[in-house]
Amino acid sequence: MRIVHIANFYGPSSGGIKTTLHALGSGYQKYGHEFIYIVPGTQFNDEITQFGRKISMPSVILPGSGSYRVMRSNAAVKKLLLELAPDRLEISDRFTLRSLGNWAKAHGIPTVVFSHETLRGLVKRFMPFGIGQRTLVNWHNRALAKKFDHVIATTDFAAQEFREIGVRNLVKVPLGVDLHNFSPENRSEALRRDLLKGNKLLIVHCGRLSPEKEPQRSIETLIELRKRGIDARLVIIGMGPMWKSMRELASGHPIDLLGYIANPRQVAAILASADATLAPGPLETFCLSALESIASGTPVVASASSAVGEFLALRDVVPAGAVARDDEVSFADAVTEVLLNKKMRSAARSAAEALPWEATILAMMRLHQIETLGEKAPSATTRRRLKAA
Repeated sequence: MRIVHIANFYGPSSGGIKTTLHALGSGYQKYGHEFIYIVPGTQFNDEITQFGRKISMPSVILPGSGSYRVMRSNAAVKKLLLELAPDRLEISDRFTLRSLGNWAKAHGIPTVVFSHETLRGLVKRFMPFGIGQRTLVNWHNRALAKKFDHVIATTDFAAQEFREIGVRNLVKVPLGVDLHNFSPENRSEALRRDLLKGNKLLIVHCGRLSPEKEPQRSIETLIELRKRGIDARLVIIGMGPMWKSMRELASGHPIDLLGYIANPRQVAAILASADATLAPGPLETFCLSALESIASGTPVVASASSAVGEFLALRDVVPAGAVARDDEVSFADAVTEVLLNKKMRSAARSAAEALPWEATILAMMRLHQIETLGEKAPSATTRRRLKAA
C-alpha cells in the first residue's frame, strides 16, 4: 500500500506536524507499507529518509508566522500525485490544501484530512468582532467534511465543532507519544543544576512562540510564583514570531530562552529534569510537547480551555498535572498544587503510557482499511487508473 501525506507548515523548527509525519511514516513502514510525505521546502527535493520518501516542494514563507512555509502551487502538487499514484491520501492542512479532496475523489483515491486546530477558537481569537462567526465556522467545517472521506480529530476538544453540526465522517484518532525517547530515565541532576543556576525549582515551557499559544502566560506565571516566595526558574524551549517580545518580557527575571533545540534527546533530558511544565495555549487540540512531558515523568499545568486536560487523567486520585484558567494567578495556583504532590511524577508517566504511537498507527490502518502485514488486492486499481489519467 502506498500512502501519501501532504502537509504545509512543516520545517526544520516545526514541532507537532513534523513529529506526527515522522511517527506515521515509521509506523506504516513497520507494517510493510510505503510512505511518502510531501512538504514545503526552499526548492524541489526528493530524498529517502528513515521515515519514508520525503519530497520537498518550492514554497513561500507565510508572513508573520515565524518562518512557516506553504507550498506555492497546488497544481504542481496534483501533477506530482499523478506520478506517485497513491493508494491513500492524507492531508494535514484544512485551509490551503482543501482542493486536494475533490481532486482525489475525481481520481478514486480514499482520503483523510487531519483537523489539527480548532477553527472556532482561531476565529474567536483573530476575528473577535466579526459577525456570524459560528455561521462561518460551520460552513467551513461542512465544506471540509464533504471534500474528504474522513475528518480526523485527535481529541474530543477538536471534534466538538464537527459533532455539533452532525458531521458523519468524523473519526477521533488520538496521536501518540514516543515512550522510548521521552522517559523519566532521562532525568539528569547535573543538567538540572546547570539549568537552575542556583534557583530551587525548574519550570519548563516547550512550544512555538506564537500569539495563539499565549507563551507570555508562562513568563507571567513565573513572575507570580516568585512574588509568592517560590524560588523557581523558567526555561523556555522554542522559537516563533513572539521571540523578541518574549525576551523583553523575560528581562530581569530568572528566565532563559533557549530557542529551538534540534536534538530531541536534549529536549527529553530537559523535560525529565523539570519539576513541572507549562502548556498555556488555550486553543491546543492535542499538544505533543505536553505529552512528551508526562512521558518524561514531569506533570503539566495547562489551560483549562484546551484539550490537554483530556490526557492528564484529571479524575484520578493522583492526576498527571492540573489545568487552570487563562491568567497567571490561576496558573500559579495550579503549579503550586503540582509541586506539592510528588506522586504526580509517576502518575504522569502512567497517563502517557495509555497513548503509544502504535495505537495511533493501528487506528489509522483500520481507517484506511489496510492490513497490518500487507496490501489488500483491490488497492492496485487506483494506481492503474492514475497511470491512464
